[in-house]
Amino acid sequence: MSAIQTLEVGIHGMDCTSCTQQVQKAVAALPGIQQVSVLLSSEKAIIQLDPAQIDAAAIYRTIEQAGYTVVQQTAAAAPESGLNPMIRPLFTLLGIMFAVILFVVVVGERLGLFATLTTYIPFPVGLAIVLAGGFPIFRKVGRAALRGQVISHTLMSVGVVAALVVGEWPTAAVVVFFMRAGEYAEHFTTERARRAVKDLTALAPKTARVERNGAEIELPISAVQIGDVIIVRPGEQIPVDGEVISGQATINQAAITGESMPIDTGPGTAVFAATLATLGSLRLRTTHVGTDTTFGRVIKLVEEAESHRADVQRVGDTFSAYYLPVVATIALLTFLVRGDALATAAVLVVACSCSFALATPIAMLASIGAGAKRGLLIKGGKYLEALAKADVVLLDKTGTLTLGRPYLTDVVPLAGRSETDLLSLSASAERFSEHPLAEAVRVAARERGLPLAEPQEFAALPGNGVRAVINGRTVTVGNRRLAQPAGDQVQADALEAAGKTVLWVLEDDALVGFLAVADTIRPEVPAAVARLRSMGIATIEVLTGDNERVASALAGQLGVQHRANLLPEDKIAVVRAYQARGHTVVMIGDGVNDAPALAQANIGIAMGVAGSDIALEAAHIALMREDWTLVPDVVAIARRTMRIVKSNIAFTAVYNLVGLSLAAMGLLPPIAAAAAQSLPDLGIMANSARLLRQPSATPQAAPVATPVPAPVVVAEVSCCTTGCCSSTPPATILLIEERVEA
Repeated sequence: MSAIQTLEVGIHGMDCTSCTQQVQKAVAALPGIQQVSVLLSSEKAIIQLDPAQIDAAAIYRTIEQAGYTVVQQTAAAAPESGLNPMIRPLFTLLGIMFAVILFVVVVGERLGLFATLTTYIPFPVGLAIVLAGGFPIFRKVGRAALRGQVISHTLMSVGVVAALVVGEWPTAAVVVFFMRAGEYAEHFTTERARRAVKDLTALAPKTARVERNGAEIELPISAVQIGDVIIVRPGEQIPVDGEVISGQATINQAAITGESMPIDTGPGTAVFAATLATLGSLRLRTTHVGTDTTFGRVIKLVEEAESHRADVQRVGDTFSAYYLPVVATIALLTFLVRGDALATAAVLVVACSCSFALATPIAMLASIGAGAKRGLLIKGGKYLEALAKADVVLLDKTGTLTLGRPYLTDVVPLAGRSETDLLSLSASAERFSEHPLAEAVRVAARERGLPLAEPQEFAALPGNGVRAVINGRTVTVGNRRLAQPAGDQVQADALEAAGKTVLWVLEDDALVGFLAVADTIRPEVPAAVARLRSMGIATIEVLTGDNERVASALAGQLGVQHRANLLPEDKIAVVRAYQARGHTVVMIGDGVNDAPALAQANIGIAMGVAGSDIALEAAHIALMREDWTLVPDVVAIARRTMRIVKSNIAFTAVYNLVGLSLAAMGLLPPIAAAAAQSLPDLGIMANSARLLRQPSATPQAAPVATPVPAPVVVAEVSCCTTGCCSSTPPATILLIEERVEA
């Protein structure tokens, strides 16, 4: 069997989800198609196919036959379009010009001009005008009919035919005019919503200045390779992800993080594609190019967010599928009961199924696109919908709630050791550990200029610490559980009571000293937690692997409940326990150590994920910068989005119900019905467009009586949990840490 290939096809002319469904059904019916995802926001289809059974040309032809235009195809595979793209606008202009004239004529009927003017325009000429003006729509309806499909314009086209049958060609012409006007309104509505996504895509770099053979040459991004040295001058866009090897510059990272405050970079700093060097020049070595860069991945995830559809959107799509047959039935009953062909035509004309199809995706696209500009990467409407209902929030600590940059505060030697000897020994044992606490020990040793020995053996002890062989002696650095049998605990107790993490240092199982390490809560956390409470999340609990004293100190500073001494493998169990009770769970972490819990939660939110592939893949919502104010913001955005979606659906349902009723009773003539059917789209656009201008999503609460505490010292030795799920109290926020030595 041939290897499955992925084909991306740009498609022009899709204005609502019914359009995407037509393309998806048509392509999915072809032999050799494994999977089809048609994206309204980015106007393309992502198709997985077996090249042994079907080629790209056949897919292009099928899309064209469905009534849409393929805009991304190779010259060799390009199918012949049934209608030249240059001719289509001419038909459109012709149809609109004549329809506008006829509309004026019809309005003039009230002034007694209609009968006189229509005398000079015979029926065959009127018929030609109707066919010319409505040709693009009639063509699309005819193609759908040949495939046994009924689309949103089918009923209106039947209404046009009904008006022609009874000799009301001016009415048919005006209906065509409003059909075209409605089509443009739908296109404008969709285009307005996808604008934020297109603006984001437009930021993608196109070329790069590369050092090749001692010379600087400008190449397209597609020609840049991993390891190439890139030159970036003041005011230029950084074209790739890379590491600075020389030079210094101030970088505006707004395209990635949504934060306009620039940062300073120098040798060793990681930089990202699509960011801007506002001051200074850089030489950097390429690590990722094109779609593999952080920015490229962001664009891809935003484009594909549409495929993760909210349940409420599926309800709307299902309603649309049943709506058209119901309208046809009402029209038939109107004709049978009243015998009024014009009333029957009005029923068919006033029905607007596209408004139902637009009600949810337009709002979702607006929020996802606007969020991307602010550094909020939302992977789909279903996560916005779930987040709006969230009642449990689980919080990781290190790197999420805290700054994630622990520092060494105390060195307490025992057994006749000196501080220098103890610190050098500990840093040598921690030499190969990637744990943040190990880095704090190594940094302190480097700052004092201490030599580090090379471990002969090294082992990470997840949740406990490390063990290494240094100069033939076994050195252990870890938590209280690891060192429980050894030495006096009084000094360790005193350090923990001060809210610090204590590392016990043993040499051949003999306690030789303590190290104390501390981290600080992010300064914006207390206010952000207060905002979450004001949104209805009242109970907050801290779950930590630290001992009772450290957990109590942290919880006391935040005014929350706590549980201590917990093991890491129970984090997913905690999430599952809440889900089993019917809660909608949010997990917030740094996206690396927390990836399993983020994936298990109903909504996983990763913080500060720029440059982290694991975090971007694991989380359902990614905050591109480390800013805790974004947490309540994104919750409020989700709730606001769902309010607008529900109001869109309610407005559309009521509007169509009233319109159908008036048309069936003969109170809404076909001309007025044609005008009325295009208005719901404009209403949905205006309502959903409010999401494109997202305010600070949660209003600031009134000042509380007690001042917000200053950043406090928090600590932990390991991310540990006990098997405690069965006794978990009904909390809505848990503070969870992940401490794994690697």
